[in-house]
Amino acid sequence: MLDFQFEVLRSSFPTILEGALITLKIAAGSFVLAVIVGTAVGIARSSSTGLARLFSPYVEIFRGTPLLTQLFFLYYGLPTTGITMDSATAAYIGLGLNGGAYISEIIRGSLLSVEKDQQDAAYALGLSWLQTMLFVILPQALTVAIPPLVNSFSALLKDTSLVSVLAITELTRVGQLIYTRTFRAFEIYLAIGILYFLMTWCAARFSRYLEQRFRIEGRMTS
Repeated sequence: MLDFQFEVLRSSFPTILEGALITLKIAAGSFVLAVIVGTAVGIARSSSTGLARLFSPYVEIFRGTPLLTQLFFLYYGLPTTGITMDSATAAYIGLGLNGGAYISEIIRGSLLSVEKDQQDAAYALGLSWLQTMLFVILPQALTVAIPPLVNSFSALLKDTSLVSVLAITELTRVGQLIYTRTFRAFEIYLAIGILYFLMTWCAARFSRYLEQRFRIEGRMTS
């Protein structure tokens, strides 16, 4: 019979909650970087210029290698070349660049889903390339991109567990530390798993809300 000890969770709850907040902080910061990088690269790769070939190696490398290897390279490998960074910076950059590679494909596919006639019509009205992208193409592409973007945030949120190897006390690392003190793996990792599930579940619900809202606004403007 399993001896479930609620006292372990009660006494550890403040520490677990602090780890969850750090996880959300890292996920949010990394996602902002990933969106910025992914949008820029996605726009470049959707064009017919040489920029598409220029950014292809970045996308292929970060999508074709494990995130854990990328984190190790940034934190442990780069110092041998004279480039050093603290663990938090390595976590943000690693997660951001990795997520940006995937988001760039989401942005690229969303931009290509907009009919070319829209761009031609904007040019005919005298809009510049930047104005066309900001006011014509991107708003339409955003309705397509929102669901996979929120899914990317959920994936990135779970990937933050890997930064525990950099000695960052996020949720997974907190669980490891509590386990070494209490030896109650079942209670601790069950609670951590539930917290991860709740965070990703909230992100999924937010995705559905945004999807429905943009669908309604699209019908009103059509």
